[in-house]
Amino acid sequence: MNSQSLNLDNLQTTIPIAPEGFKSGFVAIIGRPNVGKSTLMNHLIGQKVAITSPVAQTTRNRLQGILTTPEAQIIFVDTPGIHKPHHELGKVLVQNAKTAIKSVDLVLFVVDSSTDAGTGDRFILDILTRLNTPVILGLNKVDLQPTNYQFIDDTYSNLIADTNWSTVKFSATTGTGTEQLQKALIDKLESGPYYYPPDLVTDQPERFIMAELIREQILLHTRQEIPHSVAITIEKIEETPKITKVNAAINIERSSQKGILIGKKGSMLKTIGTAARKQIQKLISGNVHLELFVKVEPKWRQSRLRLAEFGYQVEE
Repeated sequence: MNSQSLNLDNLQTTIPIAPEGFKSGFVAIIGRPNVGKSTLMNHLIGQKVAITSPVAQTTRNRLQGILTTPEAQIIFVDTPGIHKPHHELGKVLVQNAKTAIKSVDLVLFVVDSSTDAGTGDRFILDILTRLNTPVILGLNKVDLQPTNYQFIDDTYSNLIADTNWSTVKFSATTGTGTEQLQKALIDKLESGPYYYPPDLVTDQPERFIMAELIREQILLHTRQEIPHSVAITIEKIEETPKITKVNAAINIERSSQKGILIGKKGSMLKTIGTAARKQIQKLISGNVHLELFVKVEPKWRQSRLRLAEFGYQVEE
């Protein structure tokens, strides 16, 4: 394992008593698809626990990342991008994101500050203003702002004009402004205990992270050909002192996608497998043998039963 324990599978330390003045709480990272929520969480934690890609709607599960400093422990809830759903999977994702907002101590509403505030941002604003949960507006991607950025900033100032929300500008990619963001988050939290051991960075099991790392490589290498109709199931894990063997199924909806994923003489599947294996090896700090195979599951995104089998359930 890495220097920081990744998940509860390897929990060996106990939860200490928090010192006087220690703060803690749950922070939901909310925003439209592809505004950099997962990239931000990975940066703040200092370790990759959420997958990222240029394709919108990458995050599917409510992934909890844990940041512990001498002063505070922040449990980040990285949610799926809030959008207008087009299938059962989309409905589940949006419902789970809304549920996350209701069960946290603070909301970080992340927007893309390289473009004007849009209807999607106003839709999220409407949801958040109906709740009593404190909100910080995070203007991400300041490194991509044009020279006339003040006009863009003004659209977000106007967006939240009727709220008492504070605003922080930053870049999750370069790290600019993230220290100020972290301070602003801690300032908003109440005094509280350690919820997790200080060396833990996520509450998700390794099996889940492995599946996500494989899905990330599919998104990166196939882009529009296999957008979001793919689900990964880890079928088997065998550990020996020298190597960890992982068998995983790539579930897709159409037979035509199978050829794209496999590629000419298996070239695409090999490329995906090689890249995913390297990421999984970083995850477990050991050698990995990864075997991938492709299964066709017609219309799985429309089936509540299949969604549940693949780990996508509506959270209450």
